[in-house]
Parts: sequence; structure tokens; C-alpha cells
Amino acid sequence: MTITQLKYVLAVAQHQNFTKAANKVFVTQPTLSMQIQKLEDELDVQIFDRTKKPIELTETGKKIVQQAQNIVNESDRIQDIVDQEKGFIGGDFKLGVIPTVMPTLLPMFLMNFVNRYPKVRLRIEELTTDNIIDGLLEGSIDAAIAATPLENEVIKERVLYYEPFVCYDPRNAGKSNEKIKVEDINVDELLLLEDGHCFKDNVLNLCRSSKKKDDDKFTLESGSFETMIKLSDEGLGMTLLPYLNTLDLSEVKKENLRFFEEPSPAREVSLIYHKSELKLQIIDALQSVIAGVIKGAIAFSNVQIISPLSKK
Repeated sequence: MTITQLKYVLAVAQHQNFTKAANKVFVTQPTLSMQIQKLEDELDVQIFDRTKKPIELTETGKKIVQQAQNIVNESDRIQDIVDQEKGFIGGDFKLGVIPTVMPTLLPMFLMNFVNRYPKVRLRIEELTTDNIIDGLLEGSIDAAIAATPLENEVIKERVLYYEPFVCYDPRNAGKSNEKIKVEDINVDELLLLEDGHCFKDNVLNLCRSSKKKDDDKFTLESGSFETMIKLSDEGLGMTLLPYLNTLDLSEVKKENLRFFEEPSPAREVSLIYHKSELKLQIIDALQSVIAGVIKGAIAFSNVQIISPLSKK
């Protein structure tokens, strides 16, 4: 049994396809298949059910994959130890970012990070929170930026900033200096992001805490904040935006914004990673760079954190 064989098993388990797995680990498909077959023969068990399309793990295979991930993580830690002792910050690093953070935070820190740590090959992918959690557990990403707390004992969280919700409602144009209460939100007129966005769950949890409604009715759901702003401008309802999404609005559109009374409802945005703490030196570097640029943009402290976890 070798570490390489275990990595091949993990790749097939993730992609459920031998050809895609081979491409990921940069070997030919016959080589990968032969090594996995060799491992199965050695263990005298079948890890994959090849009769299924897509390929599935057997019950024994599921247990083997779980242990294989632990073994591969621990083997990677050896290189981490060497890198940290040498003070080396470099190599491949895969970062997941949720869609509602990607367009605002990424431009703020990416160039600074690339310039400061040119030996890090940063691979960034936009992922939903559910996909991020799966990726961290599977080892397909090294860290992520997401709304927290996630209440997952396998995932560690480092808070980067607290981002208040801001109400966007053209019907209240010119009242941007007047604070609103959570109770002022008309749930029946609220435009939301479509399913799959954790920001939607933030908003739903906020509204449930104030309205205590058993059934939620919404006029429309959309895939982006830009679309919701345009729909709101057309008189189809109001919407809530994360604070950073309001900074680039025109001065005319900013007249449609209203902040909440303190403590402002807000989401917590964190840098998250697996508890095995692989590539910790790069995670530390990311946190340092992001903290350096974000403190000038967000200075809110008196906030009430709204959970991103869906509450039915």
C-alpha cells in the first residue's frame, strides 16, 4: 500500500470517474486503474462498484476513503513541517470563495497577496457553502472564505470581518440618514437570492427572528445582487445587500440605502480550513493580507451576527 495509491483512490472517489481522476493526478487512466486494482487485490476487498454509472464506493470503500484522507493529510503535514521550518511560503493553494463575497473582497486583497507571496500558486474557485464544506472534508480545496459560524467540528474558523446588512428600497429615496428597524422589513415584498446562496439563509433567519412567520412569501428570487437592485428600481420590492456591495453604487442609488439601528444585523465572514491545519503558513499569510486591506473598508463593531445555517 502506498500514499500514491491512496491519492488515486481519493481522486476516483471525488470524481466518480477514472478518466477525470487520472487527469487530476496527472497520470494515464490505465496507470491509475492498475494501481487501484493492485491495492484492491492486496486488501482483498472491492473499493469501487464499477457496475454503477457513475462509479460508486462500496460500503467498505467508504470506510477506506475516510481513513485514506486522514493518511494523505498526515503525509502532507511532513512537507508542511519542512516548509514552516524553512520559512517557505509557496506551492499550490486552492481557495474556495462563496459567490456573495467573491466580487467584493477578492479585488481588495488579491493583487496585494500575489505581489507579497509570488511563490504561492493561488487557485481560486467560486463555490457555495455546501460545496466548500465538501471540498474541505475531501481535501479538494485547502481553505475557503465563507459566512460563519458553520458549527462543524472538523472545520476551523478565523473571523475576517463583520459585514452589516443594508436595506435597498427606492421607495424610500432620500431617507438614507434615517435608521430602520428589523421589524420595518416587509417580508412579503423582499427580493432574495435564489436557493444555494447562504446569504439567503442569513436574510431568512433575520426575518424569522423578527416576524416569527411560519410561511415565507416572496415576490421574486434572483441570482445576483445587481439583478435584485435593478428589479427593486423597477418597483418590484426591496432587498438587502451586504455592506461591501454598496460601496460602488452610484451616488443616486446610495440615496436608496438605509442602515439598521444598532446593533446592526450582520454576517460574519471568516477564513475557514480543515482542523488538520495543512498549509497553515499560507493560511496565516492570507489572513494577514486580508486583515490589512479590510480594516479600512469595514469598521463596524456593534453588530448582531445572523447565522448562515438554514433554519426550517
